[in-house]
Amino acid sequence: MKTCHKHCIGAICLALFGVMPGMAQDATQSLHSLLDREWEWNMQQFPTWASSLGDRRWNDRWEDSSLETLTAQHEHQVQLQAELGGIDRATLSAADQLNLDLYKRDLATQVEGWQFHLHLMPITQRDGIQLADELADSLRFETVKDYEDWIARMQRFPVSMDQTIELMRQGIKEHIVQPKIVMQRVPAQIDKQIDAQLEEHPFFKPLAKFPTAFSEADRARLKAGALKALQEQVVPAYRKFKAFFITDYLPACFDDVGAWQLPRGQAAYAHLAQKFTTTKLSPQQIHDIGMAEVKRITAEMEKAKTRAGFAGTLPEFFQFLRTDKRFYCASAADLLMHYEATAKRIDPTLVKLFRAMPRMPYGVQAVPEKIAPDTTAAYYREPSPDGSRAGTFFINLYKPETRPTWEMMTLALHESVPGHHFQIALAQEQGELPVFRRHLQFTAYVEGWALYCESLGDELGLYDDPYDKMGQLSFDMWRAVRLVVDTGMHEFKWSREKAISFFRDHAPRSEQDITNEVDRYIGWPGQALAYKVGQMKIRELRTRAEKELGEKFDLRSFHDLVLLGGALPLDVLEARVDAWIANNRQNH
Repeated sequence: MKTCHKHCIGAICLALFGVMPGMAQDATQSLHSLLDREWEWNMQQFPTWASSLGDRRWNDRWEDSSLETLTAQHEHQVQLQAELGGIDRATLSAADQLNLDLYKRDLATQVEGWQFHLHLMPITQRDGIQLADELADSLRFETVKDYEDWIARMQRFPVSMDQTIELMRQGIKEHIVQPKIVMQRVPAQIDKQIDAQLEEHPFFKPLAKFPTAFSEADRARLKAGALKALQEQVVPAYRKFKAFFITDYLPACFDDVGAWQLPRGQAAYAHLAQKFTTTKLSPQQIHDIGMAEVKRITAEMEKAKTRAGFAGTLPEFFQFLRTDKRFYCASAADLLMHYEATAKRIDPTLVKLFRAMPRMPYGVQAVPEKIAPDTTAAYYREPSPDGSRAGTFFINLYKPETRPTWEMMTLALHESVPGHHFQIALAQEQGELPVFRRHLQFTAYVEGWALYCESLGDELGLYDDPYDKMGQLSFDMWRAVRLVVDTGMHEFKWSREKAISFFRDHAPRSEQDITNEVDRYIGWPGQALAYKVGQMKIRELRTRAEKELGEKFDLRSFHDLVLLGGALPLDVLEARVDAWIANNRQNH
């Protein structure tokens, strides 16, 4: 093996004399300067993300998503990799070595993914320009300029729409498109942007009320400006989009489901599986893990059925859970009230298992009506780091007769506390971490933590009702099923019907939820694999720590350890826990 003489001399000097102070200072300054510069670059490149974080400097614009700009962003990332490679890692502190490693890893994943051109699919049935008005829900409207910026965004909307259409046209040329079955949901979403009366339009929602200090002249001017932008820019842009979507895009979409249909689809899906799980697991390995978990959880469900006093078979128990009226609320308002009460029941129990808790509060709200028919039972929106917006636990109130009470506790533990809100808000509040670390979203960690938290209901004394416990097992099964059906459709060419049937046979979710979930996996390949893989790793690490530390194990300290470093790849989290175990053994 050839070696560089200059590098060998440097290595000898370091070994003999240690790191020279100037070298360490230079590397540290270079890293911190780069991280600060790149955060600023990201805020400029992605202004809607900046706005959602409370940075109002680019509140008057959308992302530039032209093919030219996306290519330039990719080239910037490639150049950045070379720059990061020039920072002498050995001279950094342990904390900055981790910062460098995490930044390089996240960047490498993005650069590697570019080759598959998945940016040519800019919309799904759950996300995209047809739902662009939802940005307003995460913004502050306190000053006249806040409203003027929103109007300026509306005025610039046609450019954003043209860029989206350009990406999708290129997607058609390269055969990088979504399956028809999920895209058939989109025209109705576009219609809600076209058909609404202007003063009831989703984009007009911020103008429905103003701060009391605003003058009548300002109110009138802002309303008139918004109505003009809607009439002349926003609605015509959506009409153009619908015509393109119906005439050109939908006919070009795949008749079957699965990423295998994409150019280099198998490699693209393998990349997505590793990206979302932060592991080297192959789709086949993930599929096998899922099948084993389905078998294990089925046995647990049989026990829960017996505890509930149900004498029939497990499929009969599923049907009972899906249909018995005792498990369903009479109205959407009643359903929301039950969720609010469930969240309040959790809060005072948390001190049993947690020491560090976020300062930022969270609230419970309904999923916006226009997307409710096409999305899942619940989701979470992170708080604004500037403290202007609390975290939000969104509940889907569409068809309340299909949303059982036995899933409420588990959903609340996952989406609010100690799940997503706990983890994401706490990460934001770790001021000693670089800002990018406070917002990293390694999916296997983020979703794995939330799924792990569902099981904590036992230790918190919240699963005293046998049906609530069945709800927890149902959700655990749901995530195990994901491993099977996501890989089934995208790797093994399962049909949508086969995926729905497998889901229905193994989990007592409603038909509405099952269909929406399977369609979610169709439109977002690989993401659903992260939950179960992450949960199993966190549970494995806890079990390891309990076994090796015995009576010295402290669960609240373990939870602090897992949470306070922000989101991490699973192998990095494992190394962190192993070091903590070794340190605790040594100190005791």
